[in-house]
Amino acid sequence: MIGSNKGRKIESLRFWYIRSFMVVSVVSAFLFFLFLQVVLLFYPDGLVINVQWSMLLTVVAFMILSITSLYFGYKQSGYMKKRVEDISTYIATLGRGKFSERIAVWQKDELGRLAEDINQLAIKILNQVRSLQKLAEEKNELAMKAHNAATIEERQRLARELHDSVSQQLFALSIMSSASIRMFDSYPQEAKKQLTDIATIAAQAQGEMRALLLHLRPVSLTNDTLCVGINKLLEELEDRTPIKFQKDIQEITALSSATEDHLFRIIQEAISNILRHADATIVKLDMHQKGNQYVYIFISDNGKGFEINHQKQASFGLHTMRERCEEIGGQFHIRSKEGEGTHIEIHIPIREGEN
Repeated sequence: MIGSNKGRKIESLRFWYIRSFMVVSVVSAFLFFLFLQVVLLFYPDGLVINVQWSMLLTVVAFMILSITSLYFGYKQSGYMKKRVEDISTYIATLGRGKFSERIAVWQKDELGRLAEDINQLAIKILNQVRSLQKLAEEKNELAMKAHNAATIEERQRLARELHDSVSQQLFALSIMSSASIRMFDSYPQEAKKQLTDIATIAAQAQGEMRALLLHLRPVSLTNDTLCVGINKLLEELEDRTPIKFQKDIQEITALSSATEDHLFRIIQEAISNILRHADATIVKLDMHQKGNQYVYIFISDNGKGFEINHQKQASFGLHTMRERCEEIGGQFHIRSKEGEGTHIEIHIPIREGEN
C-alpha cells in the first residue's frame, strides 16, 4: 500500500509540473489580452488593430505559450521526476537491507540535501546493525562461556557426590564382603548379618547412582511440553525403580519455554532427592493451573523425612530448587518431619500475555 502510494505521487509529479506551466501560460495570455485592450483604449486611431484582431492575437499567443509550456514543463518535470525516483529507489534499497549503498548527490538544492540526509541516515543504520551484530557475537560468546562454566561446575558437583556417597559405599561393600568371606565358615550367623548389611548398602548405592544418572538427563524439554516431559520421566523411573508414582498432571499452556524448563529441572531435582535420601515407596505429583493466576505443583513422598531445622534442609539440591523457583517469580514451600515424609508446594504466577 505504501509503495503504491509512493508510485502515484511520483507519477503525478509530472502532471503537477505541466499544470503549473499551463497556468502560467493562461495567465500570460490573459495579461497579453488586457495589454492589447489598454493599447486600443489609449490609441484608438494610432494602431491598425481592433477587438477581433486582439482576440486572434491572444489566441495565437496562448497557443504558442501553451506549446512552449508543455514542452518545457515536460522536460523539467522529467528531470525532477527522475531525481525523486532515484531517492525512492534508494529508500527501497535500504528497505531490503543494503545499508552500504549510497545515492549520488549532484545538486545542492532541497532534493540534494534530502539525499544527503538519507545517506547519513543509512550510515547511522549501518553502524547500528554492526553494533547489534557485535552484541550478538558477544552474547553468544558469553553464553558459551556460561555453558562451559555450568558444565564444569556440574561435573565437579557430580564428582564430589560420587566421592562422598557412591565411592564410600562401594569401599564399604568391598571391606564388608571380604570380612564376610573370612567369617562364613567360622561365624555363619555373623556372616549372614553382614551380608544383609551389604545388601542394604548396595541398595543405597544403587539409589545414589540412579539419582546421579537422573541429573545427567537433558536439562531442557527439547520439543516436548512440560506435561509430556514429566510423564516420560516418571514412566522411565517406574520401569527402573521400585517406587510407585501417583500423578495428576494437567497440560499447561500458559507458560513460556524458559519457565517450563525451570519447572522441569525443579521436579527433576526433587525426584532425585527422593531417590537418594527418602527411602520412599510412593511418590505423589500433582500439577495443574489455577485459572489465569498461577500454576500449582505438589510433590510428596512417604519416605523417612527429616527435620526442617536440620542442616539437611540447606543441602545443595533444596537450595537449587528454591533458587530456580524464585528466578521465575514463584514461591517454594517445603514441609517435612521424621517418619512422615516430605511435601513440597510450588506456586508459579502466570505473567500477563503468557496465556
